[in-house]
Amino acid sequence: MNNDLLFDFTVDKAAQTVYITREFDAELPLVWDAFTKAEILDQWAAPAPMRSKTKHMDFTVGGRRFYAMISPDGQERWLLQKYTSITPKTNFKLYNSFADKDENPELPGSEWDYNFSEQNGITKVNISIYNESLERMERLTDGFSKGFTLMLANLDELLITLSQKS
Repeated sequence: MNNDLLFDFTVDKAAQTVYITREFDAELPLVWDAFTKAEILDQWAAPAPMRSKTKHMDFTVGGRRFYAMISPDGQERWLLQKYTSITPKTNFKLYNSFADKDENPELPGSEWDYNFSEQNGITKVNISIYNESLERMERLTDGFSKGFTLMLANLDELLITLSQKS
């Protein structure tokens, strides 16, 4: 990994929002695909030793991704994401909530806003995550920051592999 790449993780409890900025040493189309295609998401979007498994995904406005994070002993933690806005290669927004195996959401959830930009072959992703409940945010924040950091490290490794293939 290029250690000069920016990584910032800020929690604003007053705003009930987490802000993440992360740079990747890869071109924008590849990074965009890594966040928007199930077959790539499933390769990085769970902190090891867990793995991600998408049951179905429709990356369209109003579409959904329903997936599980699966622990080594087979425990499944389901999540439901509903895409609320998509501007190709620039921005997408989704509503995220935990769910049961039948896709019934566990509310409250969170609103995610992803912004993508590229400069000199480095792609910057800015993510803001607004939590509907401060309690939910506080419950998630500690483990979430560790888990999300691990997931982004997974993505770094995967982007190197995918860049070499293209």
